[in-house]
Amino acid sequence: MSTIVMNFAKVVTRIREAEQAEARQSGSTALLAVSKTQPAAAIRAAHAAGQLDFGENYLQEALDKQVELRDLPLTWHFIGPLQSNKTRAVAEHFAWVHSLDRLKIAERLSAQRPADLPPLNVCLQVNLSDEHSKSGCRTDETAALARQIAALPRLKLRGLMAIPAPSEDPLEQRAAFARLRQLKESLPPELSLDTLSMGMSQDLEAAIAEGATWVRVGTALFGAREYGQPSPTKESP
Repeated sequence: MSTIVMNFAKVVTRIREAEQAEARQSGSTALLAVSKTQPAAAIRAAHAAGQLDFGENYLQEALDKQVELRDLPLTWHFIGPLQSNKTRAVAEHFAWVHSLDRLKIAERLSAQRPADLPPLNVCLQVNLSDEHSKSGCRTDETAALARQIAALPRLKLRGLMAIPAPSEDPLEQRAAFARLRQLKESLPPELSLDTLSMGMSQDLEAAIAEGATWVRVGTALFGAREYGQPSPTKESP
């Protein structure tokens, strides 16, 4: 697992150098390690290197790893599509949800969040291209949905998340992330949003240039499932 330790150092260096290049405060961008399909041993290695926040897409896989790793002080983020019959487990076992895009799911998460836990941190996922086949709310629906979610008692709306179409062009990458930043800036200031969850292994520099506060990194940290398992059957949204 020493490869993960080295990869972690490289990713953190990339993040800090990107912050410096844009005159952003060092540490203003947090690393979310995307640990889907990775075994518990890989997460332990990343934790040993200094990583505390881990993002999971598949609920049952995540719950199994949470049990195996319960001795570690980890913060768990749900970042995959979320269907109604899985909201209770997410509300009970995660600190963050980055992929919220429907009021019905938000209402269930709020109702099912245990009273002894702090409010569940959530990001509203936005479909920047407004394509029906893509996850996320439409850009023109964002403001109304954000107000509705912010009013729910057991949720804390923190900001926006997006997964733009892949691009090798840094200018195209920045343009997509800029749209999300501008959308966040257009929302009512009383929402007090402080989070932009955007950017992955291949485009984190562009995301940081446009104000990312979380970058979601899997491949650059863990490798291309080098230590992983076969991908589980995709859970339907």
